[in-house]
Amino acid sequence: MASEGIVGLYVGTENYGATASFWASLGYRSTFETGHGSGQWEHPAGGPYVFVDENVDDPVVYPILGVADSNAFAPSRAPDYVQEFTPEHWGVMQALIRDPDGRVVSLQAPLPPGIEVPDAAAHHEAVYGEHSP
Repeated sequence: MASEGIVGLYVGTENYGATASFWASLGYRSTFETGHGSGQWEHPAGGPYVFVDENVDDPVVYPILGVADSNAFAPSRAPDYVQEFTPEHWGVMQALIRDPDGRVVSLQAPLPPGIEVPDAAAHHEAVYGEHSP
């Protein structure tokens, strides 16, 4: 099995407020904000969401592809993994791969049964020095 197509777009930024205002001006609406410079934006007409993240060293943009099952992911071309499928604190399995030009592509799949999500509060404490609800 390959992917289910593009479900989202990751947008790293140096200024969350300015980038959020940009996407809002294009008709996107905030569906949630993390409280530490990131959040998800969706268009009322549908289509892929935009996840804006100020907490990056390099303001990159990359597609997020849906994968139905991380264990059954088998594209016809062997991927160049930056990160193998790993449980993430936002409740998905994520892998990062590179395209032939070296650009990153995120693959996100539901958590398989029995796989636990890393503790989000511990992650936020380690990364941002704060405890989140």
